[in-house]
Amino acid sequence: MWNRAITTALAGIGTAQLLKVPLNYMETGTWDWKKLFGSGDMPSSHSAAVTSLTTYVALRRGVPSIDFGVSSIFSLIVMYDAMGIRWQAGQTAIAVNDMYEQLEKLADKHPDFAYKKRENELKEMLGHMPIEVLGGAALGIAVGAVCYLTEGNEKKKKA
Repeated sequence: MWNRAITTALAGIGTAQLLKVPLNYMETGTWDWKKLFGSGDMPSSHSAAVTSLTTYVALRRGVPSIDFGVSSIFSLIVMYDAMGIRWQAGQTAIAVNDMYEQLEKLADKHPDFAYKKRENELKEMLGHMPIEVLGGAALGIAVGAVCYLTEGNEKKKKA
């Protein structure tokens, strides 16, 4: 027996990650299949996951339920983190990568300056802009509603 709430949240993540590829293509004209597994970009899979779960719980258990209350607070924390803390970490990564680039240029001009070139840059796409979180939330509401509505049809078929 499947846990429909977990399946709904995973469907939200999967749908968001799949949509990142064509949305990135529309923006850049390039198919980047790495977007399927990457963080950042439109729509936020974090937001899609938690809002699809919260929507499903609201429809299944009701808004007054403790389950909905817990899920709602969990959703707000995750979306705040995706937009706030993780976004700031990405901005810090950009600044550090820029600093290393400047150090490389300085080392090239001054051979006596000791500097070891870094192997990899820090990942800059960690968090989301508010519109990406909002897009993920809207997608999550739709996924949660579809999962709830199709669950009713499955129960009717079994009866």
